[in-house]
Amino acid sequence: MIIFVSEIFQKLEIKVVEKHQVSIVYMLLGILFCVCLITSNILEFKVVQIWRFNLTGGLLIFPISYIINDCIAEVWGFYKTRLIIWTGFFMNFLFIVFTQLAVLLPGAPFWEGKEAFDQVLDFTPRIAFASLIAFLIGSYINAAIISRMKVSSKGRFISFRYIVSTVAGESADSFLFFPLAFAGTMPWTELIHIILLQILLKTMYEVVALPLTIPLVKKIKSMEHTDQFDHQVSYQLFKFHI
Repeated sequence: MIIFVSEIFQKLEIKVVEKHQVSIVYMLLGILFCVCLITSNILEFKVVQIWRFNLTGGLLIFPISYIINDCIAEVWGFYKTRLIIWTGFFMNFLFIVFTQLAVLLPGAPFWEGKEAFDQVLDFTPRIAFASLIAFLIGSYINAAIISRMKVSSKGRFISFRYIVSTVAGESADSFLFFPLAFAGTMPWTELIHIILLQILLKTMYEVVALPLTIPLVKKIKSMEHTDQFDHQVSYQLFKFHI
């Protein structure tokens, strides 16, 4: 009897693995996606000046998460992209929780770096909330547009689809994050200026990266032997299954 039950569980386990297995390439892109999100949180505290523009360091890496979002949506479809988006959301949330715990712990008497450490990693609840919400909505819009445009265009116009999805996703991200995080702390004219500049520069980032992104997507499709078209999918955001 014990052997029989054991065999049943083994068969069930195999079925579960087969149903939910993911490729190494997908897994690595998911890891890179989460790393980009978490790193951009830290780099946002660095204000840099390029020519006459004042920008945040997060601009260097955050657009990469949208490029990865595009790649996954193009190759594996919306469901796998939604899984990555939720994974990034929870990893981002855990990062914020753990850093706040570290900030709250008392520093050693001989340690002189507490002030600098707290300044970089002490996220205010308002900024943390704005970051999580803006990322979730912006990434979702980006993936959904890629998915629908791929079906309607029958897989053509890949560059145009990537640019349109990026403009929509980055616009939603910026128009959510900056007002939620900074409204009341600076004039609205300055806030709108920052939002529009962020959207413009992030879109330019996408355009410049297209000569690398498109061959990469084609290579992944060839390696994975898949090119998903989302003909019948549910675009509900609050689902976790594949």
